[in-house]
Amino acid sequence: MMIKEHDCVVLTADLPAEKLEAGDVGTVVHLHNGGVAYEVEFITLDGHTVAVATVAREQLRPVTRRDISHVRELQAV
Repeated sequence: MMIKEHDCVVLTADLPAEKLEAGDVGTVVHLHNGGVAYEVEFITLDGHTVAVATVAREQLRPVTRRDISHVRELQAV
């Protein structure tokens, strides 16, 4: 499935530098080189941006009909 701008995606790998974990959900805000990598915004459920990260295609997947939301609390900085 092709991932496009504004699609919701799920991380499949941890991004420790960004304090993001596999399973976190974000929104694609930019495609790099036709989808080699993506700029993805990750927000809290109340709308605050946690990170905008460049993510390789292999580190994410599109959201599917079988996915369900799950909450985790961010660690204090």
